[in-house]
Parts: sequence; C-alpha cells; structure tokens
Amino acid sequence: MQNGEVMSPQDSKALGDENQGCTEPTAPPLPPPSPPSAGPPEYPRPRLIFHTQLAHGSPTGRIHGFTNVKELYAKIAEVFNISPSEILFCTLNSHKVDMQKLLGGQIGLEDFIFAHVRGETKEVEVTKTEDALGLTITDNGAGYAFIKRIKEGSTIDRLKAVCVGDHIEAINDQSIVGCRHYEVAKMLKEQPRDLPFTLRLVEPKKAFDMIGMRTKAPKSNEGKLVNGRETLRLRSKGAATVQEVQSEFEEQATSKVDDLLESYMGIRDLELATTIVEAGKDKKNPDDFAEALDSVLGDFAFPDVFLFDVWGAIGDVKNGRI
Repeated sequence: MQNGEVMSPQDSKALGDENQGCTEPTAPPLPPPSPPSAGPPEYPRPRLIFHTQLAHGSPTGRIHGFTNVKELYAKIAEVFNISPSEILFCTLNSHKVDMQKLLGGQIGLEDFIFAHVRGETKEVEVTKTEDALGLTITDNGAGYAFIKRIKEGSTIDRLKAVCVGDHIEAINDQSIVGCRHYEVAKMLKEQPRDLPFTLRLVEPKKAFDMIGMRTKAPKSNEGKLVNGRETLRLRSKGAATVQEVQSEFEEQATSKVDDLLESYMGIRDLELATTIVEAGKDKKNPDDFAEALDSVLGDFAFPDVFLFDVWGAIGDVKNGRI
C-alpha cells in the first residue's frame, strides 16, 4: 500500500484475519492471598498517661510519650514551665524525700510521679576520720548524684547540715554534674584522711506552707492499662516497655544485689541491680554470668570478688536458701 492510499473495508478485514490468533501480553496471575495468621488479632496499646506534681506543691499535670528518665524529666519540665535541670529526682506516690519511694527504672501504670526540684545550695567542710564517710550514693539517671542513705554514727551523720536527698554538685569546687554514682563514690573514697575537703550540696525544695495547696490525683483511668501487675520499664538505651512486675525470686535477688552494690561500691541502684539479675538468672556457671554482665555493663569493670558474691546471692535466692 502506497503513501496516501486509503485502506478499503476488505483490506481491513483481511488484515484482521491475518492477526487472528495473536494475543496481547498479560501480567502473570497474582498469588492467592495469604491465610490470616493464627491467634487473636493484635490491638495497639492505649497511650500511657501519668499524673505528676512538683513535690513542694503544684497543680496536677499529665505526661506521656517518654522512654527514659531524661525524657521523663523533659516532659515534667514542659508541663510546669521549668528547666529539666531543675529536677533532682522523682518519687512515686509520695511527695516526701523517701528513698524507699525513689523512681528507678520502673513505674507502675497507676503510680503518681512527684518531682523534687532544686532548693537551697550549701557548702559543708568534711574531714575524714576513718576510711568510710558513711554515706550511700545513687543518681537520677540524668547526671545528678545524690545521697540515698547516711549510716548512723558515721562522719557524715555527725554533720547535721548533710541530709538524705541532697544532690552532690561539687567536691572541692570541682563540678561532678554528669558523673555516675559509682564515679562520685570513688572520688569520695579517695579523699585523704585528716585533710578537710568541701562538698557543695543542693537540697530538694521544701514545701513549707505549700503542702496545703496539694491537689488530689484524678480518679480517671483515661489512657492507662488498668493492670496492677504491669509496670513501664524505662531503659537508658532503647524504648521503654510495658512488662509484668518482678517475680518473688527477681524481687528478692534484686534486693540482695542492691545490698552488695552498697557494700562494695557505696551506691544503691535498683535499676542496675535488676539488670544484673536479668543477666544472671538463667546462666549455668559464674563464667557465663561474668561474660553476659560484661556485654551489657562492661563500663562498670566490676571486681571478681563482687561478681562471685552476686552469683552466690542469686543462687541462694533461686535455691531457697534466703
């Protein structure tokens, strides 16, 4: 057919006959849909909302969306329009400076959070008359070390200006903000005997007549998982998780390990003790335990004698000897 010629109906039909039997290419058929997975469907957990107040007195605020202690402090600070650095530590279900109520790595889903903020600063001169000062250090997980316990009759006990809950801000004008509790305990232990040194302390803000302004917690359970057997586990690395409260074995073993931390290192830290128990509860021998502990807490460089005592304590609790 030449250019410009028009195809007749007969030509068109003939061309169509020649193309009969040719089919357009098509995509391969899709695989059949996968069968639904077995088991109940997964539903997203409701948003966890916690209620909070400043321990010296404030209205009640609501916070959510935090995964570690630093984020928790930031959320509290945002609610009350203060700087996160103002918060020394938090207690659960009590506005008092009660170290038994101290917030560690876990928060019960029904717990009420009280934030203790910076109060007055004071300087105290200390002279070691014996190797141990008689205080136990912990930290808030956000760079502040503070006094958790004072041994009766000790050097520190005789200094009435020093109180449980005081944040240790500096030793001999050297700031220790950002140091972990075990580092602060080591610095204090290394202070020479019979040579005075200075502690700069910050005490939690006291309530005075503001106690009467405290408001009651709301009774609403909005946004919570109402289950007394669950807690929110805060982690220094990774996301927070909701998990069951500790078993009786885990609780007893954690308490014993916390006692050993105080005995060997001069610190108390339930979150650290919990991590140690989790590393050791399923191990068959102390070598496996030491290797597991080193993989998660290598920075601590625990002495061998401490590890053996911890392994023994976990075994004693597991076998009912405690």
